[in-house]
Amino acid sequence: MKLPVLSGDDVIKALRKAGFEITRQRGSHVSLHKKTPEGIFLVVVPRKHEIKRGTLLNILRQARIGREEFFKLL
Repeated sequence: MKLPVLSGDDVIKALRKAGFEITRQRGSHVSLHKKTPEGIFLVVVPRKHEIKRGTLLNILRQARIGREEFFKLL
């Protein structure tokens, strides 16, 4: 399944539904974290109008969220 082109705000909303919390914002980048029994996951999302597919894929890898799970969060 091909990843859609999304804005940074759309990605942040989906990650918040997955349990991530915004910890800080520096410039145009937002840091989110999630505490799990496996550890703490930190993800940085740029607040742009369009996030490139490669960047989105790296964000999903860092968040340990699969594509199908991400589509359900949108």
